[in-house]
Amino acid sequence: MRGDAAVREYSERFDKWSPDDFLLTAERIAEIIATVPDQVIQDIITVQARVRDFAQRQRDSLHDFEAEVEPGVFLGQKNIPVSSVGAYVPGGRYPLLASAHMTVVTAKVAGVPRVVACTPPIRGEIPAATVAALHLAGADEIRLLGGTQAIAAMALGTETIGRVDMLAGPGNAFVAEAKRQLFGTVGIDLFAGPTEVLIVADHAADPFIVAVDLLSQAEHGPDSPAVLITTSEDLARQVMAHIDEILPGMPTRDFAETSWREHGEVIVVDDLTEAYALADTYAFEHVQILTEQPREALERMSDYGALFLGEGTCVSYGDKVIGTNHTLPTKKSARYTGGLWVGKFIKTVTYQEVTTQVASAELGELLGRAARVELFEGHARSGDVRAAKYAGQKFEWLGDRYAN
Repeated sequence: MRGDAAVREYSERFDKWSPDDFLLTAERIAEIIATVPDQVIQDIITVQARVRDFAQRQRDSLHDFEAEVEPGVFLGQKNIPVSSVGAYVPGGRYPLLASAHMTVVTAKVAGVPRVVACTPPIRGEIPAATVAALHLAGADEIRLLGGTQAIAAMALGTETIGRVDMLAGPGNAFVAEAKRQLFGTVGIDLFAGPTEVLIVADHAADPFIVAVDLLSQAEHGPDSPAVLITTSEDLARQVMAHIDEILPGMPTRDFAETSWREHGEVIVVDDLTEAYALADTYAFEHVQILTEQPREALERMSDYGALFLGEGTCVSYGDKVIGTNHTLPTKKSARYTGGLWVGKFIKTVTYQEVTTQVASAELGELLGRAARVELFEGHARSGDVRAAKYAGQKFEWLGDRYAN
């Protein structure tokens, strides 16, 4: 393995970035943060406080426990943080400093002792606000390093970069593929795909707001699906008309228009029962409910990454400022998983202790019978020796078998 030499080669090739050291020192971090406007710093602090509060509420919901389930038989559960996490914060066209909040803050609330953060330079410049966000979030190491070279370096380690146990954070298709290939060598948060938004709306929804919210997510990339399911044909037509009016003036039109034209859908259904059922089949990352009774969706739907209830709650709040995590399942994976949360950085482990001879003898007898049904003679003998010993019987190896 070529280690640091390979990292430097690919960083130079893809990012035109080859400093003496990719790691930012405490002094350099302070210099960079000093260039960030005070209002940006205050906004980062505000948002991170919200993310930290919600993550702490999640952490508080996880409890260790121990129970004496039978006389002399103790079973327990412990929640242990992962030892080290690599947090990737993308750059490129969009410097997603919000991803620093979502990955680093959440990992630190989980109790992860070492969080390594990597973010790429943007066209040869240092992304000062992102560096500030990573530092304020609590990252233990910050490197200006991007792309698959950053992912591989964190996962495998080099001469100067210690390997991590888990990778978290979004990225482009190459970053996503690198995480997929490294899964197993390290843990990962999610297999991420293009951003998705689905809006369920009834006749009472504001068509202009629906149009704005659909396009707000379509601008993520040219392959981001944006879907409207509505009970009102009139609303559907108004939404499409508003989108045609809004798109020409959007600074991000190149992505948003391509996404809408190629991946946008407007579907009219008979009633909300059909709307919720259809929405579940999409199992989208973001589902926004713009109906008269939005909280009905909490009972009617089950397959989504996150729900955004009512006109006052847009998906973009979740992306940037409200406090819940924006790293969410895509490509129908909401059928079997939720998004990134404090529990992703925690290993829930169990322990067992049998403290009385009576209990161990009883378990031993049960094990002997159960294991032999499965033809696991070695397992059975582990039970046999305890059943015999604790019953006061002699139990010895006769050369080819145990006997008492």
